[in-house]
Amino acid sequence: MSAPELLKAWRAHLAENRRRSPHTARAYVAAAQRLVAARGCETWEDAARTEVHDLRTHLAARRAEGLGNASAARELSALKAFIAFAREQAGDPDPAPPRLRGPRLKKGLPRPVTPDEAVNLAALVDDLAEKDWIGARDRAVLLLLYGAGLRIAEALSLTGREADPGEVLRVTGKGGKQRVVPVLPITRAAIAEYVKLCPFPLPANGPLFRGAKGGPLSPGMVQRAVAQARRALGLPETATPHALRHSFATHLLGAGADLRSLQELLGHASLGSTQIYTRVDAAALLENYRKAHPRG
Repeated sequence: MSAPELLKAWRAHLAENRRRSPHTARAYVAAAQRLVAARGCETWEDAARTEVHDLRTHLAARRAEGLGNASAARELSALKAFIAFAREQAGDPDPAPPRLRGPRLKKGLPRPVTPDEAVNLAALVDDLAEKDWIGARDRAVLLLLYGAGLRIAEALSLTGREADPGEVLRVTGKGGKQRVVPVLPITRAAIAEYVKLCPFPLPANGPLFRGAKGGPLSPGMVQRAVAQARRALGLPETATPHALRHSFATHLLGAGADLRSLQELLGHASLGSTQIYTRVDAAALLENYRKAHPRG
């Protein structure tokens, strides 16, 4: 076996058994590739012999290259998963990965945009597009993020079957987990407008949202369109496509939604992931109080 064969098997395991997203799989394979190259691994036994001091040395070298705390924590998580897999393949009776703690991370609060900012952002993305159908496409995508709480990867994975979603939409999220989300009338209308204007056929088994040449729409194209629109609106750099999903959650919580319902709508595996929005809502409440109270 060779290093490329190890990485090929690792990639297949991530996609087929762990059902990781393409983005996560790429990052995990890249992390494993760096470790394999640094240690000269050619077999599963080579990779399986990676111990705590090896990981510590490898990550120290990566930190010297400028890797930040958050990226180092992600890399360590990816490497632990790879080493555990290598030990399983090598027949190790104890395939647990080396016990090494990652750097401590400060949990930052998501910064939501206001409802008006979300709608204005979607409208301006439409207005600034070079072609009408591209503007309608980007507006429909952004309204799915803000109106239904979809991740951008989830919105772009929709197929032609969802060209007329009705009042609810079945979404496949992380880990292949499916959930049902409501679709607002404004979002249904935006999707219908895009479908009407799109110059490409939208078969049931093909991507719903298309790039300029007819292929699947990439997240980068949406992110660039949003960056252009937010600069024109004077919004902060935190006003990204993903911030629209945060805004969906924050505004629902502020309107009285309970955490369990919000967890289901967002597709979070654990309630702990959803509970961060209680902190966001509290922060927004405090900010409003400070602005409105005469002694704020």
